[in-house]
Amino acid sequence: MPTKKAIKRARRDKQQGKSASTQAGEFVRDEIDKIRKGEHGVRNTKQAIAIGLSEARRAGVKLNPPKAGTTSEKTRKQAERELKQGAAHKPVSAKRSRARVKALKREGTGAVSHEALSRQAHTAAGRRSATNRSAAAKKAALTKGPRKRSQAAKKAARTRARTGR
Repeated sequence: MPTKKAIKRARRDKQQGKSASTQAGEFVRDEIDKIRKGEHGVRNTKQAIAIGLSEARRAGVKLNPPKAGTTSEKTRKQAERELKQGAAHKPVSAKRSRARVKALKREGTGAVSHEALSRQAHTAAGRRSATNRSAAAKKAALTKGPRKRSQAAKKAARTRARTGR
């Protein structure tokens, strides 16, 4: 069950015109926080991300299911079902929710360590082309806004000064 804070942040992202994946990122972040607090665990980093995306779809974020060939057919079908559930706004059965949390409590929390998340981000970036990554970085810089851009520039200058580059 996503927290009210995550839903609020996702709604704010939507109002600001941000993409569905950015809105869903709030749910992923929320999930990682839950795991770090020890509310439950996961087997690997991808599972933590998948749970967050699933909750986002059920909460009504219009996040498209993965394209054919990128994941298993079972995963795609599940994502399509969750998207429909989000549009219908039906509550999840309490029995199913309890069973899910009970199963997750048996798992570990190491999958959301800073190292594990960094490794996941690195491998995900490796699957994208250099042009694609560059375009995403340029778009991020443009949508940041002048204040945040200034803060980022100052931070980069501090980092360069510290590392001697």
